[in-house]
Amino acid sequence: MSMLTTTDGTEIYYKDWGSGQPIVFSHGWPLSADDWDNQMLFFLRRGYRVIAHDRRGHGRSSQPDQGHDMDHYADDLAALTAHLDLANAIHVGHSTGGGEVVHYLARHGESRVSRAAIISAVPPLMVKTDSNPDGLPKDVFDDFQEQLAANRSRFYRSVPEGPFYGFNQPEVESSEALIQNWWRQGMMGGAKAHYDGVVAFSQTDFTGDLKKIEVPVLVMHSEDDQIVPYGASAPLSARLLKNATLKTYQGLPHGMPTTHADTINADLLAFLST
Repeated sequence: MSMLTTTDGTEIYYKDWGSGQPIVFSHGWPLSADDWDNQMLFFLRRGYRVIAHDRRGHGRSSQPDQGHDMDHYADDLAALTAHLDLANAIHVGHSTGGGEVVHYLARHGESRVSRAAIISAVPPLMVKTDSNPDGLPKDVFDDFQEQLAANRSRFYRSVPEGPFYGFNQPEVESSEALIQNWWRQGMMGGAKAHYDGVVAFSQTDFTGDLKKIEVPVLVMHSEDDQIVPYGASAPLSARLLKNATLKTYQGLPHGMPTTHADTINADLLAFLST
């Protein structure tokens, strides 16, 4: 397996396939690099070099008891790009991974980056505050942590069975294969990392980060996202970014890179080709 060791001794697993312009994929909570398999194969066949890592505490990476916050996530991503000596890279992040990409660009600069895309992403801020009245109440995320601590295996069935892929909608046909794959990825990671990660993705304010970014960014989000509400995320992020393209979908779930991979891949390719 391909691994790098960060300055604090954490081992980060990554996949690195092909050659050409690199695309670096950052996955959502509590998944792994495997969540990008469809996109990686799609872009590999079109001449790109495709790279995806397991965030610390997730997948095949090691499970330290500390560092499960956006600063460490961004620093680990920077360590990966430096380890591979990437240049002119495209960064694509889904959900929490979108926050990771945004924080990486703002914290480490854009010298290695040409453009980015954030999909169903958590910025600017998920939790409800006085300055973010359309966010979700903190109780929602406290409940995530309580369910995780009480029975992580059961919780990791209920999320993909329901709102993540939209399988709780009467007109949507459920897929046991997708549910099991989500569960498999989640259970590979560490409970401590996932527990702390709820705070990282829900309470990090990316407003300042978004304002710093100058490379072109494609913001992709569905109005029917049941995990990261559209109105408190994508349009606000697009307005804060200097060079954003907002792509809005209807009827697609939070996990649309998996359930609607053909649509998402085609729109990503079109953005990269401009």
